[in-house]
Amino acid sequence: MFDIKFEIVKKIGVLSKSEKGWEKQLNLVIWNGRDPKYDIRSWSPDRQKMSKGITLSREELSALKALLDEIRI
Repeated sequence: MFDIKFEIVKKIGVLSKSEKGWEKQLNLVIWNGRDPKYDIRSWSPDRQKMSKGITLSREELSALKALLDEIRI
């Protein structure tokens, strides 16, 4: 099995929290020694387990922000 190495460089914020304590977070994460990426995924309370998520470069995060700014809620 592949060993995934990660380092959460900066915890930006929590988007939601489940009844079991898992938090969907936006973080800046280094995956396997590569350049940091913005990352959205759920983490267990002890941060030992994680869900599938999405990683975004700075440019992709900027494009997502522009799209979200166009949405009227």
